[in-house]
Amino acid sequence: MATATEQGLEVLYSRHQIASRVAEMAAEITRDLNGEKLVMVGVLKGAAIFLSDLARAVEVDTTFDFVAVSSYGKGQRSSGAVKLIKDLDEPIEGKNVLIVEDILDTGLTLAFLRKIFLQHRPKTLRIAALLDKPSRRIERIEADYLGFSIPNLFVIGYGMDYAERYRNLPDICLMPGGEHE
Repeated sequence: MATATEQGLEVLYSRHQIASRVAEMAAEITRDLNGEKLVMVGVLKGAAIFLSDLARAVEVDTTFDFVAVSSYGKGQRSSGAVKLIKDLDEPIEGKNVLIVEDILDTGLTLAFLRKIFLQHRPKTLRIAALLDKPSRRIERIEADYLGFSIPNLFVIGYGMDYAERYRNLPDICLMPGGEHE
């Protein structure tokens, strides 16, 4: 596959910047857990690559689970309603849980997941988001661990896509002509 620059894409964060920030986030998570076990819950599909890198850098006993959600409605815009389409495989009661998300945008998805997960009575529930777009926030929610805060830009790469393309780019790039999502 051609690199981002060979494809004419502008790199917002390079693979090296991402790796450095993910390592810093993992060190924070490791410190906060103080040797306790962790369940990382990745929000499919966008967070899969971020979860993989973060999990390899966290220095505690870690297991994975995944959820999938959709914002349903007609057209390209979310209706604001979030629907769970793939639930957890294992119980999280009494466990340290970290929701791993690619982008904290409107906050609707993470607020929905937080509400559902809290009903399962985890020991702790925290959120790690690689990117944050605070200008788009509708729900009041913040990440406990945050990679980068960005303006309202449409980004691709490192798991994030446009029509299922570009997820495998190692850098986070700006979508050409995509000022916002």
